Amino acid sequence: QVKLVESGGGLVQPGGSLRLSCAASGNMRNIKAMGWYRQVPGKSRELVASQPGSARPYYADSVKGRFTIAEDTAKNTVDLQMSDLKTENTAVYYCNERATDCGDEHDYWGQGTKVTVSS
Repeated sequence: QVKLVESGGGLVQPGGSLRLSCAASGNMRNIKAMGWYRQVPGKSRELVASQPGSARPYYADSVKGRFTIAEDTAKNTVDLQMSDLKTENTAVYYCNERATDCGDEHDYWGQGTKVTVSS
C-alpha cells in the first residue's frame, strides 16, 4: 500500500516563502512521476508542478520562476519550495504519485496540507 504524507502548510504573508514536504512509503512499485496539485473550493484539483523521472520538471504558468519542485529518491521525499507567494496561491496542496502497480497505472494521493497567503 502506497502512503503519501504532506507537511509544511500554514499561514504566510504575501511575498513570503514556504516549503512543503511529502514523505512517501510503499514497496514493489514503479514510480513514473511525482507532483504537487492544489485545490480551492468550487474548483477542480489542478497540477502545480511535476517531476517526471529524469525529465525536466513541469510548472504551471502561474508559478514559473517562483516555485521549485525537488525530489530526493534516496529519502523518498518530494518538496515544493514556494517563494514570492501571492493571495491567489491560497489552497489545499496535495502530493501525487503516478506509478505502475500490478500491471496498471495508478495515482496515489496524500491527505493535503493547507496554505493560506494573507496579510
